[in-house]
Amino acid sequence: MPTFSKDSLVTTDHGPVEDAHAEVDGWAVNITSFKADIDGTPLLKGLPGDHCNCPHWGYVLKGSMTFRFPDHDEVVRAGEAFYVPGGHIPLPAAGTEYLQFSPADELRRTSEAIERNMAAMQGG
Repeated sequence: MPTFSKDSLVTTDHGPVEDAHAEVDGWAVNITSFKADIDGTPLLKGLPGDHCNCPHWGYVLKGSMTFRFPDHDEVVRAGEAFYVPGGHIPLPAAGTEYLQFSPADELRRTSEAIERNMAAMQGG
């Protein structure tokens, strides 16, 4: 049975976002921290509907996370568990940290689009 701690995960620092992650049996495990407010809207361009279409299950350790849907926003706060279906835009607040589980293949497609959009925004 695999187990994980924040120290045992591979950590990537993207400046305003730090992500500790691993994959096991088709699932991605992430512990993600945000140093600044983030609006995921421009990062998701090119995905179907320009939204994250990957479902996530998680728990907010610190701060708060807003998930924007076409017709409403939902907020999860520290101490709350969540399930968010595909079709959302993440809007984490500075100081937020959460643990998240996602289907690895779907998250990989979303992450690739985010990386492309970040590179384009930085002129790369």
